Amino acid sequence: MDFSRIDPELHDGLKMLQATMPLGANLSTDLAASRAAASARNGMMMADFTLPDDVVQEVVRFTGSDGHQIEMRMMRPKQPASKPMALFYWMHGGGYILGSAQQDDPLMARFASQLGCVAVSVDYRLSPETAFPGPHNDCYEGLVHLIDNAAHYHIDSQRIAIGGASAGGGLAAGLALRVRDEAPAKLVGQVLLYPMIDDRNIAQPSPTHENTAVWSREGNLFGWTSYLGKTPGGDDVPAYAAAARAEDLSGLPPTYLPVGELDLFLDEDIDYAQRLLKAGNACELHVFPGAVHGFNGFMPNARISQICNQEIASFVARVLA
Repeated sequence: MDFSRIDPELHDGLKMLQATMPLGANLSTDLAASRAAASARNGMMMADFTLPDDVVQEVVRFTGSDGHQIEMRMMRPKQPASKPMALFYWMHGGGYILGSAQQDDPLMARFASQLGCVAVSVDYRLSPETAFPGPHNDCYEGLVHLIDNAAHYHIDSQRIAIGGASAGGGLAAGLALRVRDEAPAKLVGQVLLYPMIDDRNIAQPSPTHENTAVWSREGNLFGWTSYLGKTPGGDDVPAYAAAARAEDLSGLPPTYLPVGELDLFLDEDIDYAQRLLKAGNACELHVFPGAVHGFNGFMPNARISQICNQEIASFVARVLA
């Protein structure tokens, strides 16, 4: 890997990723091993995490429309609020094929503690075992369950923001479109963290352009093929699966969209942000120089990561206020 263009403060994190989770073509040949490696890496990154004293956690389970039991991990302030609290609803990353809601426990705990909100991460089903629309439905039905039971969970259904990272950002973008169309609630904001939103971004890199770090085109092709249950890039991919396919982006909530300069998703994310703006939505786009995919997660102490994470927190606090 050529580190010359990458922010020097990210180098150690990238070397750790290379040692523990060599992403790429091996995903398609040994997905089980890749998932085990990802789980081990996430466990290592969470080794020092302890639940803040002012936060309590519970696991919410309910049966979805297809009979599948959907699980969500909920963080809330320990001190009971005098009135219903805002909800921040999150979808984890992993290319639609890796990861779990548990990996974002530190993030959810931080939001619950700092913002005094209910923070929930949904454990949607992974592909290729469950292709679209299964994972998307898990996310949508999880949110509807919280809205329908807002009084029980002490949630203010008028103050809901959603978000996700990478594939989770793609799920969040698709979820925002469906919530707009079916109107179970009105979202006040969405965080699309380097979202994976365009299945057409699968062409092989040119001979003069090195493949991107962390998440490669080979991995992207496998992730999209697994999620769609067919070869990506065709004419019949629905917008709820790949939000970049949506022709109408009007009526969507204010958006914060950060992405790294060296991220495979840079072009599709910039294009989506521009289209959101042209459709009349508020959108804040921040391209971080020298940043690769997932930078703010695997090296949270780097200065650009701290800026990104603070901007996310500030945006969520503002839209939920």
